Amino acid sequence: MFREVETLPPVTSAPQVAEGGDVTVIQSGWRLGLRSFAQNRLAVVGLGLIIFFVLFCWTGPLFYHGNVSLSELSQANTAPVVGHPLGADVNGFDILGQLMVGGQASLEIGLLAAAIATIVGTLWGATAGLAGGIVDGVMMRIVDVVLSIPLLFVVLIVGAKWGSSILSLALIIGVFSWLVPARLVRGEVLTLRVRDFVAAARAAGSGRSRLVLRHLIPNALSVVVVNITFQVADAILLVAALGFLGFGLNFPVFDWGDMLAGGTNNLLNGYWWEVYPVGLCIVLTVMAMNLIGDALRDALDVRLRRR
Repeated sequence: MFREVETLPPVTSAPQVAEGGDVTVIQSGWRLGLRSFAQNRLAVVGLGLIIFFVLFCWTGPLFYHGNVSLSELSQANTAPVVGHPLGADVNGFDILGQLMVGGQASLEIGLLAAAIATIVGTLWGATAGLAGGIVDGVMMRIVDVVLSIPLLFVVLIVGAKWGSSILSLALIIGVFSWLVPARLVRGEVLTLRVRDFVAAARAAGSGRSRLVLRHLIPNALSVVVVNITFQVADAILLVAALGFLGFGLNFPVFDWGDMLAGGTNNLLNGYWWEVYPVGLCIVLTVMAMNLIGDALRDALDVRLRRR
């Protein structure tokens, strides 16, 4: 009911006449943020890269039927040729086809892990920030304890004991990645809870759950949205690291990290096509997510927004 907004967002932008006779158009904060994001060329490039990889991974296999499931040892370590535009790996699998299918797993894990971490971290941080006092202290000490646990070791142990799948890796990464969003949202809520719109909502009889879900979280969305992009990038890097160490997904399911691990063994033999394409995909995807995150931070933060 009571929400803090940057400007009053009319249904249509209404012109107003200033003292000097100039006409000023009032725009909503989200529209201004979108315009600022569109003016950031690096952000547009990053968004274009993400769209490209999504189409490449999910639409590409519909048109390119590369060998990714049946080993052809006669084609092992084949250099890029007409039949294999990016060559074949040590087992005779087509690398271009593997990039498409492996990218699906990497992006799915990254997006699912980021969603889990963001939802849990946002609710935890908002609750702690609103409660304050002993409750806030206990909840944040729990965050500190979990932060002290090395995430990579936990994922390695769980993956080695119970096996790795897209869902299990996403759950593990998400469960141990909500700590940073929780701290960010808590810090934002600490500044929001003393605002007039929160006091008005309390006076209107809003309970804590309503305050968190209807008033505090919507006003902290800028922090949440920016953090999602970095969470996706971190999850993709972590999955690639697990695959590189040999604790990634189990065949026939694989990701870019598994491909990178297999290719590095043959890099010294001159089989560069088994490493560089997949490495470039990982670098470009993570870089694109970081570019989008930086642009969203500049666009949604009023103090950093371009005028």
